[in-house]
Amino acid sequence: MFVLHPQLQADTLPVTQLALCQVLLMNDSALPWLILVPRRADIRELFQLEAADRATLMEETALAAQTLENLFHPHKLNLGALGNLVAQFHMHVVGRYQDDRAWPGPIWGQGQRIPYTPHGANQRVMLLRQALAGNGP
Repeated sequence: MFVLHPQLQADTLPVTQLALCQVLLMNDSALPWLILVPRRADIRELFQLEAADRATLMEETALAAQTLENLFHPHKLNLGALGNLVAQFHMHVVGRYQDDRAWPGPIWGQGQRIPYTPHGANQRVMLLRQALAGNGP
């Protein structure tokens, strides 16, 4: 049975569910940052997913990246599946800007996150949910 890792629950806001992945928004208003978690039990590594799920993950990652590009126009998109702190497989899709807190280095573990306000979180989640469903910008 799929259960979301408690650290991911603590650090993110739920956005939507795609065919395979639960889509989460990192609670950091400084960057557009999505996390995709395949809803499969006990997956720690990409190769543990069935071939069809790997293909779906790549399509959903591309959808998330295109959505961030369309909505937020980042300088660069960073994609990564690190898993050093949270072993449950998850894919980060992060919009990066030349003036962000860690540019040009990796964003992971750099600086303090700036949590969304409740209103800001609601607005951002709704915008992303609509765009990922094909009903938004």
